[in-house]
Amino acid sequence: MVIWKYKIRRMIRNEKVSVILADGFEEIEALTVVDLLRRAQIYVGTVSATDEYIVHGAHGINVQTEDLFEEVNFVESDMIVLPGGMPGTTNLNDHAGVRRVVKDFYEEGKYVAAICAAPTVLANLGILKGKRITCFPTVENQIQGAVITRMPATVDGNIITGRGAGTAIDFALKLIDALSGPDKRVRLQRLSFISKKMKNDGKSGLFPKNRGGYLRLFVL
Repeated sequence: MVIWKYKIRRMIRNEKVSVILADGFEEIEALTVVDLLRRAQIYVGTVSATDEYIVHGAHGINVQTEDLFEEVNFVESDMIVLPGGMPGTTNLNDHAGVRRVVKDFYEEGKYVAAICAAPTVLANLGILKGKRITCFPTVENQIQGAVITRMPATVDGNIITGRGAGTAIDFALKLIDALSGPDKRVRLQRLSFISKKMKNDGKSGLFPKNRGGYLRLFVL
């Protein structure tokens, strides 16, 4: 595991993101962030908020994290990300260490990102009052004092929020924009053009005519 993390760190830039997983997390929201940020050459560490390295997703997908929560020096991280899902969000909210780190990051001006139901963790800490945020529709009534945009993803200062699993790519691109700037985000955003190119290919109906361009969408 140590060798694997070392290889990743050599390949990527200095920005560091910690994605915190609790049992019952929404897999799409967590792994889309990990996937796209690593494509953007941003180091992403998966952190278990349980006593085990393997964390159980809400839909039966088990993920082996790189670190346990107690092993992480969060001072080295530039951003923390909280995926939603149930009971993952409840488990994050019940974790005293997670609450402490979220509050510390917010007060230090570091990025705090949460998607789906996870913005309720931030709301319970009182850090969303007056902020523009988005979240899953069914938890809007649990977030008092914030301006709910109902957008796929919303940025307000060092708070970044996403609406749900269906907007996980939008959310991840906002994170990349915040950490690495719009140029890297635009390059990755080409992923969303694949379906359009497929429709324009009158021959195969499966791949765009410029197959080299298709490959460049995935290899940065």
